[in-house]
Amino acid sequence: MKLNDKKIKSLVAKDKAYNVSDGDGLYLSVKKSGSKFFIYRYYFAKKRKELHLGQYPEISLKNARLLRNQNKALINDNIDPTIEKKKKEITKDVNNSNIFREIACDWLKFKEDSWSVDYHRAVESRMQRIVFPKIGEMTMLSLTPSFLYSVLDKIQNEFTVELAHKCKQYVGLVFTFAIPLDKADRNPVNDLKGLLKPKKKKHYPAITDPKELGKFLNAIDAYSGSLITVTALKLTVQLLCRPGELRQLEWSFIKWDDKRIEIPAINMKMKDDHIIPLTTQATALLKELYKLTGWQSNAHYVFPSQRGFSRPLSENGVRVAMRNMGYTNEQVTPHGFRATARTLLDEIHGYPIEIIEQQLAHTVKDMNGRAYNRTKHLKQRAAMMQAWADYLDQLKRNKG
Repeated sequence: MKLNDKKIKSLVAKDKAYNVSDGDGLYLSVKKSGSKFFIYRYYFAKKRKELHLGQYPEISLKNARLLRNQNKALINDNIDPTIEKKKKEITKDVNNSNIFREIACDWLKFKEDSWSVDYHRAVESRMQRIVFPKIGEMTMLSLTPSFLYSVLDKIQNEFTVELAHKCKQYVGLVFTFAIPLDKADRNPVNDLKGLLKPKKKKHYPAITDPKELGKFLNAIDAYSGSLITVTALKLTVQLLCRPGELRQLEWSFIKWDDKRIEIPAINMKMKDDHIIPLTTQATALLKELYKLTGWQSNAHYVFPSQRGFSRPLSENGVRVAMRNMGYTNEQVTPHGFRATARTLLDEIHGYPIEIIEQQLAHTVKDMNGRAYNRTKHLKQRAAMMQAWADYLDQLKRNKG
């Protein structure tokens, strides 16, 4: 017998929960507490399943029957109602619009926790300044391969080839994000392979002459900047990490007893954990800086911003200090000291390239094509880093 409101209201709680059928798979489940819920039982792929439709009376009997019928229609279309419900729950906070700008903003929000602050800010800025003005208000369906190529071709001519490649990557990732949400059927960027001009390999200015490197090291010692900036300058040359990885170092990354810095994957460009062995010189510099900032309860970053401990040193902090020291952007950049170390450690000190590359956090593979893990060659890397720090001291003593 089918349910009606009078019968539903007459149902009372028992020692155990029980179900009363309305027919065609729809049941009212009466819990021990007296709460009443509509459920729909069905078979999909030869398996019995149960879908919760909602609590009575928030869900009326009429609406429960309507939901049952809607789910029956899904089954007839070979769609599992349980999977469809989960899909809707996952996407409920995603904008329902099919406009590129709005979907791209959802994508940026989705990536916020998995990207570094600097990288997220850079991608968002490029999208706002370059991509959105050109395609932001268009629907995903209207962004055909031919149209996207014309847009990217304009970007490489109006701006740079490198920027066009970056924008192509971002647009492609937005489509990859949109497809599982049923906001796009395919990724048109996949059809643009090889159509843009090739990227030029970027080379950072680097000091590779030992005498000039000695001069630079003495210029740091003579520089009158803050202890935070001076220490960042010195460790830029010593630690061999990327500028962003250095300035976003946190005190929690430093393992004093193990004599190393452990940078988690989320802070690394290549998204792999990385270890930097601590030398005698680097340890002394960090301990001196710790006396100034590290011991405080709100200390977070090793190199905090002048605006407060909640943010790291500015992206241009070390670069500006180098300009104040009298060096131009064509002579030296923070990133260039990775090339400095790679050249001198190889050509003067004779260290194996794979050891140097691994310490630079580049992807290095063994003879079987497998990537080395983060602790591979750690003893050799520690010895190399100490030799590098000692060599820098020697260059300073030689007065460049």
